[in-house]
Amino acid sequence: MRLVLAAATLAALCASPALAALKAGDKAPDFVADGFQAGKALKFSMADARKKGPVVLYFFPAADTKGCNLEAKMFADAMPQFAASGATVIGVTAGQLEKLQQISADTDKCSGKFPVAADPGAKIARQYDSVLVAKPDWSDRTSYVIAPNGTVIHAYSKLDPTEHVSQTLAAVKSYKTKK
Repeated sequence: MRLVLAAATLAALCASPALAALKAGDKAPDFVADGFQAGKALKFSMADARKKGPVVLYFFPAADTKGCNLEAKMFADAMPQFAASGATVIGVTAGQLEKLQQISADTDKCSGKFPVAADPGAKIARQYDSVLVAKPDWSDRTSYVIAPNGTVIHAYSKLDPTEHVSQTLAAVKSYKTKK
């Protein structure tokens, strides 16, 4: 019976959208994080990235898992569209950090097209209230679009990775046309 209840709870979590605490109009916290792009180590600064234009910050539960690999590939494939809109993309995870360097360069994942950053202990995810309920030391799947002034333009939270790119790209394009 416990197994059935646990499975039903997990299914409900996966089927319904999570609620991102930060909403449009909220101030997005700045952070600096260690990460990788194309297998090379880097330091990512949210404040520096915002100076270049809007930032798409997407949290994903764990490196090198089926859903996260799909989402990374979708973001990588859409990078020309994000770049054309002047947006920077950064993926952040608190799960399976030892695999970040590998996925950052993998042609079936990020393809080196955008940085992925480590969030040990989910400290950044907590600032954005993007912690996975079932595994509080891992990030939830939440995507934000943040304006150069640090204001959240768009937030989308759902464990299903398939709509995060279209949601954030639409928000970036809308921001660009209003600007």
